[in-house]
Amino acid sequence: MVLPRFLQKARQWLLKTPERSLDQAYEAARMIEAIETEHFDGNPISPRYGNLGQSAQRYFQGELQKYLNLIDLRMTEFRASSAMLRVSDPRMIEIRVDGSGDDPYTLDLIDKPALFFRKLRFVDEVRGRYRQRDPNPATVVMVPPPATALPAGGAGNNGGLAGNGRLDSGRPRPGNLAAREQDGSEAKRAEALSDRANVLPRSILRTVDRIRQDLDPQAEVQVMQNFRASRGKTTTAVKFVLLLVIIPLLTQQFSKNFVVGPVVDYFRDRTAAEVFLNIEMEEEALHELQQFEERLRFEVLIGKVEPMPELEIERTVREKATDIEEDYRTRSADAIKNVFSDIIAAAMFGLLLVTRKREVAALKGFMDEIVYGLSDSAKAFIIILFTDMFVGFHSPHGWEVILEGLSRHLGFAANREFIFLFIATFPVILDTVFKYWIFRYLNRISPSAVATYKNMNE
Repeated sequence: MVLPRFLQKARQWLLKTPERSLDQAYEAARMIEAIETEHFDGNPISPRYGNLGQSAQRYFQGELQKYLNLIDLRMTEFRASSAMLRVSDPRMIEIRVDGSGDDPYTLDLIDKPALFFRKLRFVDEVRGRYRQRDPNPATVVMVPPPATALPAGGAGNNGGLAGNGRLDSGRPRPGNLAAREQDGSEAKRAEALSDRANVLPRSILRTVDRIRQDLDPQAEVQVMQNFRASRGKTTTAVKFVLLLVIIPLLTQQFSKNFVVGPVVDYFRDRTAAEVFLNIEMEEEALHELQQFEERLRFEVLIGKVEPMPELEIERTVREKATDIEEDYRTRSADAIKNVFSDIIAAAMFGLLLVTRKREVAALKGFMDEIVYGLSDSAKAFIIILFTDMFVGFHSPHGWEVILEGLSRHLGFAANREFIFLFIATFPVILDTVFKYWIFRYLNRISPSAVATYKNMNE
């Protein structure tokens, strides 16, 4: 009885995932709107608006980033869950009896699809105001705000719906609407002028713009700001790379020596576990013992070692066999420890990627700047180097060594059929991904690099 009830509750919780994610994103959007209304006179959260000190500005920027990250996370969850689950019936109208008033039989008609799309549009409008923000928080690209918003009870309940089954109109956002319309018209005019300026070559326009920036009195301040921003991004990216390398390694060693290791040693001693985990380790041990015995007899025959009776030779070989047994027992225990400690290290690596979204974005931007900032010859050289190393003619030997080392690290016998099948399929898939990336992205961003790559490859 308990298990079916639990499964039913889990199924209901799963089916409500899209609506729950949208409600949480909507609440975060409302928090952003509340900060704009109370502290920035309805304008976007920016040092350009509001009469606040530097500490207060930093606090509100942090709150803004927190709510935007929450919106992005919940909307990603909403899109993923709504792609697999049914959100709601477009014809659904919920009828609710409200006994809180004088009349205990008052009916509320709740148009759930209308509420759903209003929430979705409101979240998109709030995100749109900050989607094109400048990295410098002092400058924000203005987007005209919505004229209406959901009432205060929109996400947590359906109190904003009247008895006629429609949403109440939201109040207009405060702020200087005329100034915003003027900013929008100026932006459109500037965009139109830039479109007409394409009559001249872009290189000439860039040269003129560079001269204008050099003559600008504020050019030095802008250069210093850009340098500080670039240095901050680089420092963040490098620190995050070091964290991705050091923390999983330390986690693997710590868990192996202090968490997994004692548990594995305890159970292996209690159960008198086998010395060898697989037949390959046993064959290696027998081969090693055989080589030792043959070498000992050979040295006795050539006089390098004092003549020994047969019983002495057998005793020496027996001692060597005991040492080999202890060695392979330790290797087997280490292999078992490696399996569990590697899983813990991989989980820690994934946790870093999930919890450090800002650092991941900074690392991605840093890698993009490095890759796309190289010259065409350098791009072609790196592409050829990586393709030849991982999918080239000599790559099967490298993959074979890697897979055999991984099998030995985890205590598995090297399966030759699996290794050959992996080499026959995975490099082909990797080569296809490389070619698709070159065709789909690099060919659009840097056609000259693609031409250089083809010439060098030929």
